[in-house]
Amino acid sequence: MKDGFIKVAAATPDVRVADCEYNATEIIRMIHEMEAQGAKIMVFPELCITAYTCGDLFWQENLLEEAKVQLVRIAEETKEVDALIFVGLPLEYNGKLYNVAAGLNHGEILGFVPKTWLPNYNEFYEARYFTSGEHVDGTVHIDREAYKERYDSDFDDVEFDIEMTSFDEFEELEEIDDEDFGGENFDDEDLFDDDEMDDELYEEDIWISPNTIFTCEDMPKLQIAAEICEDLWVPNPPSVAHAFHGANLIVNLSASDEVVGKDSYRKSLVSAQSARLLCGYIYATAGEGESTQDVVYGGHNLIAENGSVLAESKRFANGVIYADLDIHRLDNERRRMTTCQFAPDLAPEGQDISYNEAPFTLENTETVLTRKFDSRPFVPGIKEERERRCDEILNIQAMGLKKRLAHIHCQNAVIGLSGGLDSTLALLVTVRAFDMLGMDRSKTTAVTMPCFGTTDRTYNNACQLSECLGATLKEVNIREAVNLHFRDIGHDPEVHDVTYENGQARERTQILMDIANQSGGIVIGTGDLSELALGWATYNGDHMSMYAVNSSVPKTLVRHLVRYYADTCEDQKLAEILLDILDTPVSPELLPPKDGVISQKTEDLVGPYELHDFFLYYMLRWTFPPKKIFRLAQNAFSGEYDDETILKWLKTFYRRFFMQQFKRSCLPDGPKVGSVAVSPRGDLRMPSDACATLWMKELDQIRI
Repeated sequence: MKDGFIKVAAATPDVRVADCEYNATEIIRMIHEMEAQGAKIMVFPELCITAYTCGDLFWQENLLEEAKVQLVRIAEETKEVDALIFVGLPLEYNGKLYNVAAGLNHGEILGFVPKTWLPNYNEFYEARYFTSGEHVDGTVHIDREAYKERYDSDFDDVEFDIEMTSFDEFEELEEIDDEDFGGENFDDEDLFDDDEMDDELYEEDIWISPNTIFTCEDMPKLQIAAEICEDLWVPNPPSVAHAFHGANLIVNLSASDEVVGKDSYRKSLVSAQSARLLCGYIYATAGEGESTQDVVYGGHNLIAENGSVLAESKRFANGVIYADLDIHRLDNERRRMTTCQFAPDLAPEGQDISYNEAPFTLENTETVLTRKFDSRPFVPGIKEERERRCDEILNIQAMGLKKRLAHIHCQNAVIGLSGGLDSTLALLVTVRAFDMLGMDRSKTTAVTMPCFGTTDRTYNNACQLSECLGATLKEVNIREAVNLHFRDIGHDPEVHDVTYENGQARERTQILMDIANQSGGIVIGTGDLSELALGWATYNGDHMSMYAVNSSVPKTLVRHLVRYYADTCEDQKLAEILLDILDTPVSPELLPPKDGVISQKTEDLVGPYELHDFFLYYMLRWTFPPKKIFRLAQNAFSGEYDDETILKWLKTFYRRFFMQQFKRSCLPDGPKVGSVAVSPRGDLRMPSDACATLWMKELDQIRI
C-alpha cells in the first residue's frame, strides 16, 4: 500500500441457483485466486451466495439459513486471507428480509449493508421479497459456532438434544473451594473448557445499517462504503451520503441483466459517479449461472477512479478484473477542489446522519503495480481522441487570440519565426484567429532574425512557412546589432556564455516590440508550458510578449498539434514544411552551428521533454511527492530510460522549477488549454523565493 496504491478486484463466480454450498465453494476458490494476485479489496455480486434469480425461493427458510451457514464458512475458510471481502446474501432481520452486502476481514463478519432502493419494474420484482434497508440501524446476532457445526457436519440438520434428567436433584448451588479438587489451586476460569470459550467468541452481534464506513486501520485514508445495484441508478444514490461521511472507495454488489445498449449506460454511470464523488468505484455483477428463464446476466464488471475506467471485464464470461487504485491521489484531489467539501456536517438535509465505523486490518505491504502509467500524459494514446483534442486546443488558442485582437481593435500581429516548433505553432494559431475574424493573413508579420546560431534549414523553413500561410515575411539580421551591444557592454563575443546567448534573445524581443509599434500590432508569444516550467526562457527576452498563445501547451503536445495541422491542412507543400520542422532538433540556435548543423540541442542541456512533461503533470496536477513521481516514471518509461537517467533529470526538474519561479510570476496573458497551467493569475500561486530543500532532500533519499 506504499504511495497510496491498493490492488482491488471485482469477481463474478459461477453459481447454481439456490445451491449455496456450491456457490460458497466457488467464492472461496476465487478469493484465493485473487489473494495470489495481491488483491486487498474483493467484491462479489449481489446475492451471490444464493444466486440473484431465486425468485419465490427467497421465502424458503432453509435457503435463508443455508446462506448464513455458507457465509460463516466463507469467513472461516478465508480467515488467513489479508483482504476486505464483500459478498451478497439475503438476511432476515426483525421479521423482514433484506438484500445485504456482508463485509469480511480475517474471518470476522464486520457488518451488513442492506440495499436501499428495490427495483420493482419491468423484469425486476425485488419488493416482492425484500424490504428497503434505508432506515435499518441495529445488530444481527450470529451464533458462529452453531453455523460452523452445521457446515462441518455430514448431516443436513444438526440435532441439539439437551438431556433434562437429574436437574431436579440440585436445589441450590454450593460454593466450591480448593478442597473439593484435591487441594489443588483452582481458578474460576477452569470451570470452562476451551471449547466453551470458543462458543462465546463465536457468538457475534453484527451491525446492519446502510450507513457504515469500513475504515482501514493500517491505511487510515482508505475508507470504504457499499451500495447495491439499483442504489446507483437512482437520482440520489446512497454513495453520495457515503462520500460526505468520508468514503473514498465505493463498492457495488450488483445483478444487472443485459439488454441492448445497457452496458454503455452502466459504464457511464460508474464512471460519472466516481468522477462526481472523487472516489474509486468497484462494480461487480452477476453472470453466467444465474437463471436465464427470462433474462441473461453478463458479468460486466467495472473498476473506476475519478472518472477513469481502469478495468472492464469482457461480458458473458465469468472471471475477475483487477486494478491498482491510488487512494492518495483521490485524497489529494478532494483536498484541492474547494467545491468538493465532503464532511458530515455539510451533507444534504436527510443525509447528515451518524455512521457506524467498521474497522478492518490489512498488512502494510507494497502493492506490486500492474497499472500502466502513460509516459505522455498530455497526449491521448488513441489517434481519434488525439486528433479531436488537437483540433480543440487549436481552437481554444485561436479563440483566445481572437478575443484579444478584437478587444483592442488590433489589425496586425507580429511573430518571431525561427523555423522551430513553438514559433510554427504560434503562427498556425495566429492565422486561424485571423481567419475567424475575417482579417487578411498578410497583416500577420513573420519576422526572421538570423544570427550566430541560425542554420540554413531553419531559416529556409521559416521563410517557406510564412509564404505558404500567407503571412508577410520580414527579415532582420541581428548580427551587427548584437556585436555592437557586446562592444557597448564590454563582452568578448568569443565567450559563449549566458550573456552571449541572452543578448541575442533580448535583441530579438526588442525588434519584435518595435515592429509591432510601427504597425500598430501586438507581439505573439511563442514559448510553451514545458519551457516555462523549467525556466528555459530569457527573462524579458523570449519570455515576454503581448499575448502568449502557447503558454499552457506542453512541448510533447506541441509536436502533435503541428503534426495534426500537417495531416489536415490539405496543402502538400505546407505539410512537407511542417514535417521537416518536426524533424528538426529542438534548439534556441544561440550558439554557432558545426558544419552547418545545429550544435545546441535543448534536451542535451535540460533533459528530455517527455520526462519533464511527465514530472510536471504529476507534480502540479496531482501534487505527488518526488519519490512517488520517480516510481511512476520507472513504470511509465520502463525500457526507454534507466533509473539513473530518470533520477538525474527529476532532480534537474525540481531544482529549475523552484529557481525559475520569478519568470513565471510575471508572465504575459495567454489561454489555458489543459488541466496544468502556470499562470500567476490562474493555476500557480507560488512565491518566487520558495525553498526547494524539502523536495531535494526526498530526492536525495532515493536509492537505485
